[in-house]
Amino acid sequence: MILPGLIDRYLARSIAVPLIGTLVLASMLFVLDKMLRLFSFVIDAGGPVSVVWQMLANMLPEYFALGIPIGLLLGILLAFRKLANSSELDALRGIGIGYGRLLRVPYVFAVALTLLNLAIVGYIEPWARYRYQQLRFDLTSGALGASIKVGEFNQLGKRLTLRIERSDLDGTQLKGIFLQVDDKPGSSIAATAEEGRFLATDDPNTILFRLHKGRLIQQMDKFAAPRSLAFESYDLPINLPAIDKFRGRGADEDELTLVEVFRRAYGPHGPPGLDRNPAQANASYRLVEALMMLVLPLLGIALAVPPKRSTSSLGIFVAIVMVVTYHKINQYGEQMGAQGKIEPLLALWGPFVLMIMLVLWMYHVVAHRVGGQPIGTLERFFARIGKIAKKLFRRRLPGEPVDDDDDGRTVTA
Repeated sequence: MILPGLIDRYLARSIAVPLIGTLVLASMLFVLDKMLRLFSFVIDAGGPVSVVWQMLANMLPEYFALGIPIGLLLGILLAFRKLANSSELDALRGIGIGYGRLLRVPYVFAVALTLLNLAIVGYIEPWARYRYQQLRFDLTSGALGASIKVGEFNQLGKRLTLRIERSDLDGTQLKGIFLQVDDKPGSSIAATAEEGRFLATDDPNTILFRLHKGRLIQQMDKFAAPRSLAFESYDLPINLPAIDKFRGRGADEDELTLVEVFRRAYGPHGPPGLDRNPAQANASYRLVEALMMLVLPLLGIALAVPPKRSTSSLGIFVAIVMVVTYHKINQYGEQMGAQGKIEPLLALWGPFVLMIMLVLWMYHVVAHRVGGQPIGTLERFFARIGKIAKKLFRRRLPGEPVDDDDDGRTVTA
C-alpha cells in the first residue's frame, strides 16, 4: 500500500529532526561545560592549548553514549505528540493503523542506535577513556612540553630554573634571561644574557640553549672560587628530565572493551572470588544501558499522547525524569555490585526488569484500553495543585466570582 509507506517516511522525518537536534545540543552543552575546566587545567599545567581539543575529542564517545538514549526518546515522543495534538493519530487509528504498525519506524531507529551505542560503550569509549587519561598524565609529567611564563621563575624539571623578561610574538627569541642549572651534585651554573633561544639536538634527551651577550658563573666543589665568564655567544646544553611512562590499559574496568570485561568477569583466567565483582557489575551496567533503548519507543508513545483536550507537556518532563533516574539507579547499582554489597546481576538486572514491566504496562494502557492515559492521573494531580496555588497566591477583587471545585457552583467574594 502507498499510504503506509508515506506514513513511514513522515514518521522518520518527524523522529529524525528532534533526535539529531537533541543529540547535537546535549553534546555541545557537555563539551562547553568541560571545555572551560580543560582550558584551566591545561594552562595551569603549562601544556599546549591544542591538547584541549584532543581531550575533548576523546570525551565525545562518552557524551554520545549519554545523549543517544535521550535523543531517541525525545525524537519518538515529540513525533507522536505532534500526531496526537493535530488529531492525525486519531485519523490513523480510525483507518485501522494501530500502534503496533506505527512502531515499525521507531524500532528501526531504536535497533540501529542500540547497536551504535553498544559499539560505543563496548569498544570506542574504553579506548577513548584510556587516551584521555594518558593525555592528562602527559600534561602533568611534562611529556607534552611546558610553556614558559614571562616575568616569572619557571621550574623546568628538578634542576633547571629559568626566568625570561620578555619574548617576541612567536616565543622563539627570548630577552632578559636568567637561568640556573644544577646539572650534577656539587656543581651548578648560573647565567644571565640579553637574549637567547632553544635549539634541538640529535639527542632527544638534550636541548641546546644558545645565549648571546651575557655572563656565566660556574660553581663546583673542587673549585676554590666560582669561575666567571663573559661571552658574546654561548651554547649551554641542558639535559631534559626523565619522563615516566604511562601505565598500561586495564587498571580500570571502564578502559576495557566489553569482550575483555567479560573475560575478566567470567573467564577461567579472571581474578578469584569477590575480585570479579567490579568486572561483573561493569559488564552488566553496559548491557542494561544499551538494551534499555529497545523499550524507549514504547515509553515514548505511552508518554506522548496527552489526555483529550489537553496540550500539557507533562509527558516530556516525566520521560526525561524516568530515563535520568534509571541511569542514576544503574550507576548506584554498579557501585554496590562492585563493592560486593549487592549481587552484581541483581543490582543491575533487577531494576532493568522492573523498568521494562513498568513501560510495558504504560504502553498497554495507552494502546489497548479505551481512553487509557498512563499520565492522566498525574495530569489531574498537577492541575489540582495548580488550581490550589492559583487560589492561594492570586489577589481577588471584591465581587469577583470564585469557582467552587466541589460542586461546580460559584460564589461571590
